[in-house]
Amino acid sequence: MALILKGAVKLYYYLNDDIADQRVQNWPLMRTPWPGVALLAIYLLTVLKWIPKYMEKRPAFDLRRILFVYNFIQVLLCIYVTYQSLKLGWLNNYSLFCQPLENTPEADEYAWKVCYVYFCIKLTDLFDTLFFVLRKKQNQVSFLHVYHHWGMVAVSWSMVKWLPGGHTSLLVPINSIVHIIMYTYYMLTTWDDAYKKSLWWKKYVTQIQIIQFTLLLIHFTALVLIEDCPFPRVPSYILIPQNLFMVLLFSEFYYRSYIKTPTVKNK
Repeated sequence: MALILKGAVKLYYYLNDDIADQRVQNWPLMRTPWPGVALLAIYLLTVLKWIPKYMEKRPAFDLRRILFVYNFIQVLLCIYVTYQSLKLGWLNNYSLFCQPLENTPEADEYAWKVCYVYFCIKLTDLFDTLFFVLRKKQNQVSFLHVYHHWGMVAVSWSMVKWLPGGHTSLLVPINSIVHIIMYTYYMLTTWDDAYKKSLWWKKYVTQIQIIQFTLLLIHFTALVLIEDCPFPRVPSYILIPQNLFMVLLFSEFYYRSYIKTPTVKNK
């Protein structure tokens, strides 16, 4: 048992200190995983236990004005991080097939303005679930919804911690573009209830999400197949099954909502 504990401690320091990107170690929430783990634990307890219990005998909150502002801010943040990722990387000198992690002033800027800002956006995304619960739409707090939001925080934190840039960071512009479309739709539904009756909006948003994870699945697979690519392959071994799982989950949701039973409740 002592050897196991000693090995676990050694592995922890290896992952947390030895192979971590030293540029990000002093950034908020990046020194160790424990603050992030605590935030995610609080998130799960809040949206699955505490707030549902609080709302049991209370009427749903009318949050339309708050949601309009929230969705508008989310759109602006996603536009910003998409622009920075394209300007500093993917429309500048980044390669779609094999992009190593660089150590230049531009790469430092990319790590901060793209990867870290993206992580912060994923934290703000957690409010999606909170707003569902406060509006007594607990049926929207599905396994897919909670797993996706929880998982994106973990993935984005890991990206900043170990590989803030390079090949796997294509996740940032692709996911952010999808969220620009998604939060624009949500913003419009809070502005005018007529948009809630337009089923095709949600249908195509879901299709775009499936396309997103499929593209990322191909992108991460390419990293494994290109033998001489200097970017570490370990992230792909994690992200390939993760994105395949998301493709399957969103496809199953799409089938249930728009093919088998073509009705879906609005946000």
